[in-house]
Amino acid sequence: MAEKGILTVVSGFSGAGKGTVMKALTESFEGYALSVSATTRAPRPGEQDGREYFFRTEEQFQEMIAEDALIEYACYVNHSYGTPREYVESRLAEGKDVLLEIEIQGALKVKERYPDALLVFIMPPTAAELKARLIGRGTETEEIVKQRLKRAAEEAESMEAYDYILVNDTVEACKERLHRLIQSQHMRAVANRDRIDRMKQELKEINATDVCKTIANH
Repeated sequence: MAEKGILTVVSGFSGAGKGTVMKALTESFEGYALSVSATTRAPRPGEQDGREYFFRTEEQFQEMIAEDALIEYACYVNHSYGTPREYVESRLAEGKDVLLEIEIQGALKVKERYPDALLVFIMPPTAAELKARLIGRGTETEEIVKQRLKRAAEEAESMEAYDYILVNDTVEACKERLHRLIQSQHMRAVANRDRIDRMKQELKEINATDVCKTIANH
């Protein structure tokens, strides 16, 4: 039976580069599965349904909620986002380390449902750098950039709820730090419950056998 994977929730301000870091992580190391979220927002240039997101209408999204097919869901800048349950749980069972890229509301909901999940918040070195990245992306209007910066100020109030904070100064460095952090979770006691229980049982059996042999020799 495969060792169960680690569920890692990655959040960050829009424009912090969290998606780029996670893409680099999955391309550089084996054993990761990047969860694809469902969303009601329109695809950006170059995005494909089923790759970056499952693009759904609001009606389709509501049907997924009614069928309890989402681990979590939330509204962000006038659009709904959610995490499909079946994909996540099946990959974890296969031993894959599953990565969820979701915003703070959803991350905290996942933590409630999966207490052992690892919560990581990725941020840029400075607020000025965040603004520069949003503008440089060239995919949003000036009004949307203002909305995202305002939302970032709100999100900053919840950063303490995360287990770790990673600064994305360079994608390569941040990717390496994220990889080491996730792999270290495999050694936590809570991630080794089956191994601990097995060792306890084996020790009970071997001690019982040794006691019987000692009695028999006398």
